[in-house]
Amino acid sequence: FVVPTNDRPENDLMMRAALGEKVEKTPLWLFRQAGRHLPEYQDYKKKLNMNFLDLLASPDTVAECTMQPLRRYDVDAAILFSDILVVPEALGIEVK
Repeated sequence: FVVPTNDRPENDLMMRAALGEKVEKTPLWLFRQAGRHLPEYQDYKKKLNMNFLDLLASPDTVAECTMQPLRRYDVDAAILFSDILVVPEALGIEVK
């Protein structure tokens, strides 16, 4: 599988490594749950008066929580802020 160079993001290190291409360094990514320790995450949650599941309901809050560790750490990618609990919720099962 080849992704044309002009269709790649500016920082394509993670993509190139995933495609098996030679890369200049090992890409780093942060498992999102590791970011829950961040003071900015705790402050954001408190400021919005939202719990964890509330944060998952809005694209804006998901984007903000995903970007926080990227702003703080020198990583090359992040996983979208979400949780396994969105699956049962999508199936109509109440999650508290």
